[in-house]
Amino acid sequence: MKNWTIQVGDETTSAIYDPAPNGDTSTVFVCAHGAGGNMADKSMIAVTRALGARGLSTVRFNFLYKEKRSSRPDPMPKLKDTTTAVVARARAELEPKTLIIGGRSMGGRAASMLAADGLDCSGLLLLAYPLHPPGKPDQLRDAHLPSIRVPVLCVNGTRDPFCTPELMKRVLERVRTPWEMLWLDGADHSFHVLKSSGKTDAQIMTEVADAAEKWAATVRSR
Repeated sequence: MKNWTIQVGDETTSAIYDPAPNGDTSTVFVCAHGAGGNMADKSMIAVTRALGARGLSTVRFNFLYKEKRSSRPDPMPKLKDTTTAVVARARAELEPKTLIIGGRSMGGRAASMLAADGLDCSGLLLLAYPLHPPGKPDQLRDAHLPSIRVPVLCVNGTRDPFCTPELMKRVLERVRTPWEMLWLDGADHSFHVLKSSGKTDAQIMTEVADAAEKWAATVRSR
C-alpha cells in the first residue's frame, strides 16, 4: 500500500495505491467513491480486496469535498478534474499496461463522462451506475453513454432504486461499445442483499470480482 498526495488545480487530495497481492501490477483500476462515501469506506475496501485477490491493483482516492470533510459533492467538472489528476498520477508512476477507470455510483458516472470525452484508458468498470435519481426514471443520466468507445462492465443490483433494469436495457440499445451488464439478483445500490435472498453480501462481492476478473482478461487481450 502506498499513500499519495495529488495536486488538483490549487488543491490537493489523498489517494491510496493497493498493488495486487500476487505482485502483478500490469492492470490498474482507478476507483472513485460514491457521493456519500470516501476512499476508505466499507464498500471501497471490499472492492479493493476482492479485485486484488483476482490480480487487479487498485488506486482509490478522495474527491476534494471529502478531503475537506464536507458532505456536499463537488460539481461534476471538479469531480472529473480530480479523477483525471489521479489517472495521470497512476499512469506516470505505475506505467500499467492496462488502465481501467470507474468506481461506485457518482464516481463511476464521473469516470464514464471522462471516457465519453475520450480520456485515454483501457476500459470502464462501473459499480452501481446511477442511471436516474430514485423515483425519477424520467431524469436519465445517459446522454453521454453512446459516446463511450472503450469496453464497459457495468454492475447493478436488481433492487437498486437508481437503476431500473428495463430502462437500462432501453438505454443500451443506443450504445455501440462492448458493454457487459452484470445484474446482481436481489442486491440494492450498496450491493446489499436481504437474508431472504439466500445469499450473503460476501457472495455478491464474489460474483462482482469473478465477473471483473473475466472481463479484465478480455480488455487486456484487445
